[in-house]
Amino acid sequence: MTLALFAAMLAADALGSTGLEETSLFYVGIPALIAVTVILTARPKNAVGVALATTTVGLALAGPLLDEGVVCLIVAAPLFYGVAAFVGLVVQAVRRPGHRALVAAPLLLLVALEGVGGVTVIPRQDAASATVTVSATPVHVAAALAAPPEFGPYEAAFLRSLPFPKPVRANGSGLAVGDTRLITFNPRRSLGLGSTSTPRSMELRVVEAVTTAAGGRVVFDVTADSTFARWLDLRSAVVTWTTSGDTTRMTWRLDYARTFDPSWYFGPIQHHAVGDAAGYLAETFADMAEAG
Repeated sequence: MTLALFAAMLAADALGSTGLEETSLFYVGIPALIAVTVILTARPKNAVGVALATTTVGLALAGPLLDEGVVCLIVAAPLFYGVAAFVGLVVQAVRRPGHRALVAAPLLLLVALEGVGGVTVIPRQDAASATVTVSATPVHVAAALAAPPEFGPYEAAFLRSLPFPKPVRANGSGLAVGDTRLITFNPRRSLGLGSTSTPRSMELRVVEAVTTAAGGRVVFDVTADSTFARWLDLRSAVVTWTTSGDTTRMTWRLDYARTFDPSWYFGPIQHHAVGDAAGYLAETFADMAEAG
């Protein structure tokens, strides 16, 4: 187990120093390395169990030694366990006579190489949106969007359980092109030894704005981001609203680029999180518009 952890830490450090810490080579290769090392060196009776136990210890050490945060470890843990268990079963099968499980090795290698050199299975560019019905006029919705938002707690279980960065306050107002917003989030607290909390914020600028009595469209470009840049590349927020009878339909769309691989794992997770964030923003401004 000690040798496997040592090899995993060396691999993590090497991948981090070469800019490959967000690729499948990190998130698939390292748990595979742990499983193979444990099985080939210790030859335990329950290889999969030992591989999973070693992975657990490795994840526990990743926070203090690699300066990772809680969110990263929670999100990555199922992938690490899944790869470790899969590789453990394959290696166990290979060691038995008559089994051809070795054919899985090329497949695992292909999966582990996603992200290296920019190669990806699923396109990195993505968007998630949320639509709400607001019991207010389009004029009131525009007024709410022009004002600094009043942030409340997350309602989405996914954002609450991670825990996702929480917006604390906002500075800036207006919907004219060039108007800005500075959103301050709760500080980042990593699990690194001797680490201190670091401030997080996001700056946005209005680059397009059309408002009428019947609706409107506003585009905010993200000009600086020290909050979500560790997980994804948030590009812009597009808000559209239009009258619908006695109410107003408002849609928030967040455009972003996925930065983590493998895409089949991190793609759906990031899309779901961004969708929940869009819903949170839509509900926040809907409440402000309805309050008048």
